[in-house]
Amino acid sequence: MEQFVKEDSIVREIWGKADTILFVFAGAAAEFALNKAVDWLYFTGKLPADPLKRLFSTVTYAQRIVFATEEKAFTAIDQITAIHRQVETSRDMKIPDWAYRDVLFMLIDYSIRAYELLERKLTLNERTEVFSTFYKVGVRMELKDLPASYSEWELMRETHLKQDLRFSDLTKDLFGKYREHLGEIRYRLLKQVQALLVPETVKDLLSLDNAGSLLPVLYLYKLSGTFNMQDLLRNMLLPAEYRIQVQQLNKPHRSFTFE
Repeated sequence: MEQFVKEDSIVREIWGKADTILFVFAGAAAEFALNKAVDWLYFTGKLPADPLKRLFSTVTYAQRIVFATEEKAFTAIDQITAIHRQVETSRDMKIPDWAYRDVLFMLIDYSIRAYELLERKLTLNERTEVFSTFYKVGVRMELKDLPASYSEWELMRETHLKQDLRFSDLTKDLFGKYREHLGEIRYRLLKQVQALLVPETVKDLLSLDNAGSLLPVLYLYKLSGTFNMQDLLRNMLLPAEYRIQVQQLNKPHRSFTFE
C-alpha cells in the first residue's frame, strides 16, 4: 500500500525521533498560547485542564499521519476535520481558515527548526518535502488559500506571524498552566528551549530571554553518540508520567491505529 510519506523522506527522519518531536511540542506550546484563535482551544476545556496532554496529543497525532499508509492518513485527517466541525456546531461559529492554516504552518516551521537545532541544516529540497507533506494534509482538509510552494509558504508564514498572534489574558493563563503542570524548574527550561527555537515575533511577544545556558547541553546532545544525552534531555523537559510516551515516539511502526 502507498505510504502517505515516502520511506526515504526526511520527514520520516524528523518525525521518527522523539527528541525532535519534543522540540516541535515546545515551539507549538509557545505559539498556540499567542494565537488569536486560542479561545477555540479553551472552548472545549481540554487545553486549560491539561495543556501538556492536549498539545502532546497534537504532535503525536501528526506523527501517526506521517507514518501511516495514504488511506489511513486520509481517514485520520477526515476524523480531525469531523471533530472540528462538531466543535463549530457546539459553538455555533466557524473556525476561521487562517486558524487552521496557522496550525499547519506551525507543524512545518517547527519540524524544520527543531531538526536543525538538534541535528543539522536542511537542504532546500528537504524543507520543501516538509512543506509538501503538510500541504497534503491541508488539501485533504479542504482549506482555502494554501500556499502553492515552499517559497510562497515562507512569505505567508511571516504574514501570519504578524497578523495572527498577540499576547492576551489567555496567553498568560496558559503559561500559568504550563508552570503548574511542569513545575518551576521544567517550566524555566521549557522557556529556554522556546527562546532558542521560536521565530523572533513569538520570542518578542513572550519576552523570552536568551537561552545561552542551554547551549552546552545541546552541544553535548549532538555528541550524544558518545555521551548519551538523549534520556537526560527528555527527563529535564517532561514530568515522569510522559517519559514512556516520549520514548515510544522513537522509530514508530508504520501501522498506527487512530483513536
